[in-house]
Amino acid sequence: MLTLPTIVERTAQPYVAIRKRVTIPFDAVIGRTMDAMFAAVKAKALQPVGPAFFKYNIVNMPDLEIEFGVPVGAPVASDGQLIGGTLPAGRYAQTTYWGHYDNLMDVNAILIGWAKEKGLAWDAIAGSDGDHFAARLEIYPNSPDEEPDPDKWETTVAIKIRD
Repeated sequence: MLTLPTIVERTAQPYVAIRKRVTIPFDAVIGRTMDAMFAAVKAKALQPVGPAFFKYNIVNMPDLEIEFGVPVGAPVASDGQLIGGTLPAGRYAQTTYWGHYDNLMDVNAILIGWAKEKGLAWDAIAGSDGDHFAARLEIYPNSPDEEPDPDKWETTVAIKIRD
């Protein structure tokens, strides 16, 4: 199931993450990276204030730079593998999908196509190494560890719109 795309206003949100360069498919990287990120969050006694997310910084299919992260209550300085950042405030186009993660490329394509039809431009810059996004997110309110039924896996795809 997929919601109709909408435009939402998001406030700035501090977060911590581990940044990786990956090539699709990158399933083998996810588990160990998320485990390392949550271990670092616990070691620093940080408290997540929302669901885990992937932040796609650079997209040059099939190569990506992704931050695997969680929102936190206050800004955190980068320290070793764990980086601190802030998701920017602003307008985002978003849709929410329930189902297997294998379909997320199609979900992204639907949101991108909808935005194109609406004349929206992403807050992104084209570079020689790919498109650099201010905030292109997949937000995961639940996970396979919490929900065994893939039809109930929830993912919100949100991309910041240029001001």
